[in-house]
Amino acid sequence: MTGYSEKEIDRWMTEAIIEAKKAEAILEVPIGAVVVKDGQVIGRGHNQRETQQEAAAHAEMIAIKEANQRLGNWRLEECDLFVTLEPCVMCSGAIVLSRLRSVYYGPADPKGGAVESLMTVLQDDRLNHQCEVHKGVRKEECSALLSDFFRTLRARKKREKALRQSEASTEENK
Repeated sequence: MTGYSEKEIDRWMTEAIIEAKKAEAILEVPIGAVVVKDGQVIGRGHNQRETQQEAAAHAEMIAIKEANQRLGNWRLEECDLFVTLEPCVMCSGAIVLSRLRSVYYGPADPKGGAVESLMTVLQDDRLNHQCEVHKGVRKEECSALLSDFFRTLRARKKREKALRQSEASTEENK
């Protein structure tokens, strides 16, 4: 058991939300993550798949890589991950392989989550490592970030489509 107080959990999730907002600012899906060790953030990440055109540029992967580099070690045994959405199978695999002690996350991801939704990778006793799981941390706030982002994205795409249709119609009438 990690023994974080509610105040500490809130503090670290705030840092993950700050990362999610960085993703949103560059039109990436707003997911953020931080790795914490001994009361310090040692790894930060936010989604950058579109920006980097890299499938593995998930917030968790970036935060884990930064933590590995900062510690000079691939093992993150005394570290905890805070992330704004349930990790996918790729990120859950990286969490297990890096031996993170625990994961705290916001809402479940029914279409891609591999902690509770589709699979239970982090607590599968067939694997060589399991980690403590804390779900639903600031769930509503994290969900709202995602919902607002996708609502705005759909509206923008609808406007762009209408503009293209209008331009095509104008071109046909010439």
